[in-house]
Amino acid sequence: MQRKQTPKKPLADARGAVISKQLLSRGHEGAVFCSSAILRRYNGAVPSAPAPFWIGLIQMACSKDPEENLANATALIRAAAERGAQIICVQELFRSQYFCREESAELFHLAEPVPGPTSESFTRLAKELGVVLVGSIFERRLAGVYHNTAIVIDADGTLLGLYRKMHIPDDPLYFEKYYFTPGDLGFRCFDTRYARVSALVCWDQWYPEGARMAALAGAEVLFYPTAIGWHPAEKATHGAAQHDAWRTIQRSHAIANAIYVAAVNRVGYEGPPEQGLE
Repeated sequence: MQRKQTPKKPLADARGAVISKQLLSRGHEGAVFCSSAILRRYNGAVPSAPAPFWIGLIQMACSKDPEENLANATALIRAAAERGAQIICVQELFRSQYFCREESAELFHLAEPVPGPTSESFTRLAKELGVVLVGSIFERRLAGVYHNTAIVIDADGTLLGLYRKMHIPDDPLYFEKYYFTPGDLGFRCFDTRYARVSALVCWDQWYPEGARMAALAGAEVLFYPTAIGWHPAEKATHGAAQHDAWRTIQRSHAIANAIYVAAVNRVGYEGPPEQGLE
């Protein structure tokens, strides 16, 4: 006698909604699944049908005047929006030259709170243009606590949230540990008008876990505001290999996680001839 099988009930989340299964990654022999309900609990809603979107990356030379740099970035954001960009990202610490080439207490005056001048300027601009902005700020969180922070602003001018840089370098002419406390917010995703995005910062791009966690949380594109360059004395010997490694690590995030990666660096030479970066 054949045993009658009882139909299995579909899984449901706490609200009684049926949990659908979403394919996250494919292997050579099989597939790895994770429920979209789990992802929603982890980091917000997971979009079911992503629509195409245009991104703009603002890459510019910076002066020592924060107001001049903000004005230049604003003009370039407007130009990108006119050309159809819907999500626009500026480079790391765009309101100044890369000041971490030296350790100086006087440079902490460049920091600002969030909300503050840069975030408020960007929220107005995003609302006016109807674009999403990914900004970069030297954040003064409170007395003695500073972060290298990315902000994400939706197209209606809403400040969706912050990401505080987790991986902090301490190398010659990259003395970031003197200025920045490691981030405490984790790797985050933000649902914007045009796409679900994740913003990480520069040195994070050399490590796999941030990109992986953002991808598992449903990010459609990773943004890396960046400030990286050559020591001019090393460029002839190591420059080609360093540049290839930098490009390779960006591509590896995109390939491994099947998402877009957008990294935008600064341009030009900054600093005195003997202690500068190109």
